[in-house]
Amino acid sequence: MDYVYKTSGLKSNEKPKKIFDYLEALDDKVFKGKKNTLSYYVPYRLQAPFMPSVRGKEWDLSKPKLAARINQEERLIYYFQIIQGLQSEICVQPEWVAYITQNQEIIKGWIQFNMIMYLQKRNPSVPGIANKLYPPQERKMEQVKKYWKAIVTVSPIHDIYGNEEMTQNNLSIDHFVPWSYVAHDELWNLHPTTRSINSSKSNYLPDWDSYFPKLCDIEYQAYETAWQYEQVHKEFDKCLKEHVNDLDIQIKLYCQGLSKESFSNRLEEIVYPVYHAAQNMGFDSWEL
Repeated sequence: MDYVYKTSGLKSNEKPKKIFDYLEALDDKVFKGKKNTLSYYVPYRLQAPFMPSVRGKEWDLSKPKLAARINQEERLIYYFQIIQGLQSEICVQPEWVAYITQNQEIIKGWIQFNMIMYLQKRNPSVPGIANKLYPPQERKMEQVKKYWKAIVTVSPIHDIYGNEEMTQNNLSIDHFVPWSYVAHDELWNLHPTTRSINSSKSNYLPDWDSYFPKLCDIEYQAYETAWQYEQVHKEFDKCLKEHVNDLDIQIKLYCQGLSKESFSNRLEEIVYPVYHAAQNMGFDSWEL
């Protein structure tokens, strides 16, 4: 059997029908222009790769004539039955329904990949678009927690926001530049704080002047501790494998023998461009 898809037939109390009615009746020049562009390319040009014989000015025909011209082609995914704005109907061919059903995961992956590439190309300053569109169900932070827990057993560590002493029981991991912007769990952007402060900070940017010097202090303290204590260094090595994915940063920031000034300058070179980009994207500043 053939499969008919249409936008009509919804009950009057259903929200999709109301949305379609609203959009169809919306008297806005900008919206109308975008709607006409969208309706011109979809669904008429969607099958263009299957129709090499449709060329040039044929695409400029009125929609009814263009639909009639497309319906003359063979082996298409679908054909037009009714051309009437949002009430238009297409008929999907049975063999294509079977193909799409059997290969829907492959097709879905292809669509997602191309959407990510489209968005990334038009948002070059936004990192991690794939992770933002399809965020991981669970982020693996256990190794980072083990690293900082190993540190607090041998060296007193204080939270950079509220100056609270960290323990193995109250320790939570914070992204200095929010994960919702960076979309990664790189070690240089992670530090311990309490759960309550972490919750309060949420997706804000810590005030740079107030907190970045303290971030340098705590990160350098961790860096020194990792080179002084074997049990801490073991956890540090595990973190490098999982949470430092840029070899240049690993060499630049975590090589042995750095002074505090050198470490802080290198950390700033890494963090500030990301921090500044997040500011430009509208992330608000925060202080405890």
